[in-house]
Amino acid sequence: MKYYHASPVCGITQLEPRVSNHGSPLVYVSRKRENVLVYLSNAVEKFCREAGIEHCGPYYKWASYGFAKDGILQLDEYWPDALAETYAGIGGYIYTVSQSDALQPMQDIPDAFCSALPLVATGCEYIPDALTAILQAEAAGLLRIRRYEQLGENTLRWLERVIPQDYETNAAHPEYRAFLKAKFPRFF
Repeated sequence: MKYYHASPVCGITQLEPRVSNHGSPLVYVSRKRENVLVYLSNAVEKFCREAGIEHCGPYYKWASYGFAKDGILQLDEYWPDALAETYAGIGGYIYTVSQSDALQPMQDIPDAFCSALPLVATGCEYIPDALTAILQAEAAGLLRIRRYEQLGENTLRWLERVIPQDYETNAAHPEYRAFLKAKFPRFF
């Protein structure tokens, strides 16, 4: 069985554990290629790069997606044109790894696995435009996109509550706070 991992970095032969928002150094993979497409770009990192905001160390990861009851990834646009702003024109790589005893299933993410040990990359696919790949996966029914205009009142109220809280609790991440202020100015 193949597992997939996305990265903007070319030429990886071994996937090394890295610290993410979860706080532990792990390698994350999915059984579904379409589920890793969202990792080809990080909205926070892209915003900072384009705004000229300098930052050292790992960027806070932006994840505006979840999984429906049927296990299909649903990507949400939390501000107008978020999908295009985040993914258009961004290239990257999808690496494959083979079955490994080091892979442990993630309980809270369908079809996802992690490893505290390095994993050997057995293949690599170049994705020239992440947005195009995401839209193709949507057209094939492999993932769902909920555009900003389709967000319900409950989601909009949730954003209104959560974004200012997220801003307050992330003083250690000034790059993330700048991103939140720029993308959600109506909440500040």
